[in-house]
Amino acid sequence: MKNLDELMLSRRQALAASLGTVAAFGLAACGGSEDAPAADDAATDDAAAADDTALNAEEFDKIVMSGPIADEADIAASTWATKVKEAGKLRVGGVETSTLFSQLNEVDGKHRGFDAGLFQLLALYVVGAPDAYDLTLVQSSTRESVLQNDTVDAVFATYTINDERKKLISFAGPYYVGHQGILVKAGNTDIKSVEDLAGKIVGVQEGSNGRAVVEEYAPDAAEIQELGTDEELRRALEQGRIDAYVVDATLHMGSIIENPGKYELAAEFGPEDPLGIGLPKDSDGVAFVNDFLKKIEDEGIWEALYMCCLGNRIGVTEAPEPPAIEA
Repeated sequence: MKNLDELMLSRRQALAASLGTVAAFGLAACGGSEDAPAADDAATDDAAAADDTALNAEEFDKIVMSGPIADEADIAASTWATKVKEAGKLRVGGVETSTLFSQLNEVDGKHRGFDAGLFQLLALYVVGAPDAYDLTLVQSSTRESVLQNDTVDAVFATYTINDERKKLISFAGPYYVGHQGILVKAGNTDIKSVEDLAGKIVGVQEGSNGRAVVEEYAPDAAEIQELGTDEELRRALEQGRIDAYVVDATLHMGSIIENPGKYELAAEFGPEDPLGIGLPKDSDGVAFVNDFLKKIEDEGIWEALYMCCLGNRIGVTEAPEPPAIEA
């Protein structure tokens, strides 16, 4: 992989000099002390923090361009891949407001983030160009329907693999494993663990597995409120309509990075949360996309993408092992 080892080394060296741990970042975001800096100093510190946690667009683009291209025989052997190849575009269901996973850069019109990198690598693998994709915006509640009605070929949207969804669609992967996180307003001292959700109003995304997780791990919560989008839930949190917001912890880290001083990650909890690539039910694209995932993992591209989009931005100095891909 061209210059990738050098890229990763240089970024890790820069990270060691400029970033602390996730916990340290969360404490810094709390703000507020008797010796608080002057307004100008605080603005300078906020700008420096934003620079430290910004995605390196040049590195991201190099990683995406370093991906493999599928053999024609492999494409011909897959009905799913043949359809994508003949269309000349990968139709993707996804988002463009997720700081760490898929965010639209309004200056150059490009999507960047961990999910965005994966679907661009897949577009390169099948069609031959990383920008050969069309993005349809989805919410948690619409991810199955866009696959069922053939609006998209695949969904990349921090999509948790579970048995209920497998009744409706199929999954490739998993490509990432997370846990649930509890987001609270900065300065909240009442909620420090999942047990502290007892008697609290907890927000979750409509169509996500958030309600089931809260009901299992925080059965004494006073109320569970379902709202459609991440933005709606964070607004409800800011307005005091909910006390806490539960969703994948890494998504919360994106919100913390994007909004210094507004939020804190109170705790992580619950079982492993495997994220997969949604595909049409019983599609032979599952085997094809799993082969693609194995190739980018074996070639070190998954690790490089993880560090560029996640690790270097949230204080992780070494990428984890990719999760085992389901047969």
